[in-house]
Parts: sequence; C-alpha cells; structure tokens
Amino acid sequence: MGKKTKVAVAIAAASAAAWAGSKALSKPGKRASKHALEYNRPVILAHRGGSHLAPEHTMAAFRNANNLGVDGFEIDIRLTKDEEIVVTHDETIDRTSNGSGRVASFTLEELRKFNFGYHFVNLDGYLSYREDFEPIVTLRELLTEFPHMYINIDMKDAPDTYEGGLMPSKLWRLLEELDATDRVVVTSFHDEQIDRFNLYAQNKVALGAGQTEVRRAFTSFTSQFGHLYHPKVDVFQIPVKHGIINLDSAHFIHFLDELNIPVHYWTINNAAAMQELIASGARGIVTDRPDIALKTINK
Repeated sequence: MGKKTKVAVAIAAASAAAWAGSKALSKPGKRASKHALEYNRPVILAHRGGSHLAPEHTMAAFRNANNLGVDGFEIDIRLTKDEEIVVTHDETIDRTSNGSGRVASFTLEELRKFNFGYHFVNLDGYLSYREDFEPIVTLRELLTEFPHMYINIDMKDAPDTYEGGLMPSKLWRLLEELDATDRVVVTSFHDEQIDRFNLYAQNKVALGAGQTEVRRAFTSFTSQFGHLYHPKVDVFQIPVKHGIINLDSAHFIHFLDELNIPVHYWTINNAAAMQELIASGARGIVTDRPDIALKTINK
C-alpha cells in the first residue's frame, strides 16, 4: 500500500470514527409542539390576504380570504414613525405614496390618508386600479377581527434600524395583550430578529426559520452529520428553490418532519405544484390564489 493510499485510508477511518462518535453522543433534538402548529392536514395561508384576488394587506383581501375558507394569513409587518405595528411593507408604501418614503417615515395618521387599494395584482398578473378606498391595517385590527385565524407574521424591519430594534418587544407586548400567542408564527429573514423576539416570548410563541437557520438545516441534511442538527425554530416557511438549490425534496421535508418541524412553501399559485408539494409531505401552502389552493387541497 502506497503512502498516499495509507493517508487516505487513515483520513477515512478518522472520519468514520468521528461520525460514529457523534452519532452515539447526539440525539435528535425534536421541537416541542406548539398549539398554532397542531393540525392534521395541510393548511392554506393567504399570502398578504390573497394578493391576486384583492389589494394585498387590506381588509378587503383578508375578508375575502376568510370567506373563501382559508386557514390563515401570511403577512408582513413594519413599525410606523409613532411606533404602531402596521400590516404592510415598504414596497407597498412606495407605490401608494408615489415613492415618497418608507413606512417608518410616516405616522399611522399620515398613512391612513393613503389608499392601499390603489394598486393590486389582478388575476392576469398585472397591477390594477381599484376605486374603493382601502386604508392601511394595523396588526391590532387584524388580530381583533379574525380571532380564529392562524397568522404567520414576518417582521420586515431590519435589526440594525431604530424601528427594527423596537419591533420584537412591541410585537410581543401586543400578542400578549390580545391573548394571541398560541395562534401565530413569528419569523423574519433576519435570524437575529427572531432571537430578539424570543428573548421576550421565551418559546411561548411558534417561531419560523430565518435564512441562516434554513442554510444550517439544509447543510446538515446534505452532510453525514444530520443527527447533529438541533433546530431553534418550530416551522420552515420556504420557497421551493433558493438560487440553484432545490428545497422541495421529500427527503428534506421528512428530515424536518422527524424533528417535529412542518414545512410550508411559498408562494405557490399553481394547482399542479400544490399537489406535488403536498404529495412530498408539505404541511402548508402559502398562496396569492387561495381559491385555487382550496379547490386543490379539498380534492
């Protein structure tokens, strides 16, 4: 046996020993069940209220989705200048106010003057005009009007901004005041925001995965050390693909399911794609077309 071969064999043996040792010492860290995620069938979440059927993030959209029979909503939240939590995102403000600013640049009273029904994506995929005036919605108003709804809340303000620094505590206090802690999922693209929120929530609220957590889970899944992955969150709400990486394999869904982590996929508007994801084990569909999703799932 040559020197290079001996080195290769030694490295392989060491790797195998490390894997065996870690396997023996580490037990999969299943997440404790959260009330918001205790369901026995795939759930349908109307993305921003179902933004291809009515103006996104407006009561017109939320009421329409509720009447259709969805299980819940997927929403974005931001903090206003006077520290009110509103259901919207900066892109909507930019369109509605003709490019005059961010959410944090306005007070709630100032935002009430804008028509959030002015533009929306219609069934053909184009921005459309809506004559009805649709005021901005606060998170308090949404939680109060729909006390039975599961709501996935995405904190959009970045942690390094003033409003982002305040959002976790403001959100926790509102959820606690309205007794809504067991029917929401709180998440953010920024894992730091999720961690900050949980400093207040102390695992009393279901948490969604941020971008770093998704990468950590997928890297563990594709390695030989998946047993070392210990999740920090309760649900993955992810796209079917990130860059060149496919995140919709049945094996990946099963990997997370074994850890008591359901997987929801966004934003799925095609019936065939919904059927494929459900067949692979997806536990939720986030969609702009809740009408299509309900017909598909009910079949």
